[in-house]
Amino acid sequence: MELLNVHHPLVFIFGLLGNIISTGVYFAPMPTIIEICKRKSTMGFQSLPYVVSLFSALLWLYYAFIKGGGTFLLISINTLGTFIESVYIIIFLVYATPDTKKQTFKGLAATMVLCLVISLVTLLSFHGSTRVLVVGWICVGISICVFAAPLTIVFQVVRTKSVEFMPLSLSCFLTLSAMMWFAYGVSLKDICVTVPNILGFLLGVVQMGLYAYYRNASKETSIAPEKKPKEHIININLSMLSNSEVHPVDSGRSSEADEKDQKKRPDDDQKEEEACGIEVVKLDTGVIVVCASLIN
Repeated sequence: MELLNVHHPLVFIFGLLGNIISTGVYFAPMPTIIEICKRKSTMGFQSLPYVVSLFSALLWLYYAFIKGGGTFLLISINTLGTFIESVYIIIFLVYATPDTKKQTFKGLAATMVLCLVISLVTLLSFHGSTRVLVVGWICVGISICVFAAPLTIVFQVVRTKSVEFMPLSLSCFLTLSAMMWFAYGVSLKDICVTVPNILGFLLGVVQMGLYAYYRNASKETSIAPEKKPKEHIININLSMLSNSEVHPVDSGRSSEADEKDQKKRPDDDQKEEEACGIEVVKLDTGVIVVCASLIN
């Protein structure tokens, strides 16, 4: 019953709030999972975030069990996280391609082996508070990696000046979650819970600041008018020409005249073109023939 022993009311309050907000964070990928089920395809999404989250939840669960002393709320949220991430991974495997399944299984195998190694080494090599401290700092390192993962999205926002791939709601939930667990760690006097959530809070503030800064830029880009294609203007200078004539095509010509035109030799055509000076201007809508005699 030591796990249920909450010494300070603030520990219970911040732990409960942390559970509520973190539950929202765990359910944030639900629209993506639903879309995967509807399309029966992973649509290019990767399973790595779910595997890493599962790894983090398992380690924190192990840490909470060996630490004791009012860590029930830490156990409850990581138990829920382990279950939800496992469901996500199972659904992902059902609809993944064979190559993606292989990668996911490799990631899961590495996660399970690493968890087993950490558990056995710390159980056999360390005792008491030393074991708790070692496992705690391993959890800190893993949590920092999890919190640092959104930095790729931050760099993408700065590069593209668009917040399309950084939802504001998720950034707010992550920031609030980090605040609650930071307060929980301070109330519990647990530095291993406090330290990673400082970084999580700072990164959350940075994400929300970038969202506020680039939000208007994204709107301006989305409503920017489409560029009109350049108009091609052809100027025909007639100042050097005299006795200019435009000869229309006579649709009523006889078939005999047509046959004569077709039998006309290419050399004769070239001579006539040189004699009268024909300039042919090709446009998208057809051909314009301008015939003129040069000034002598």
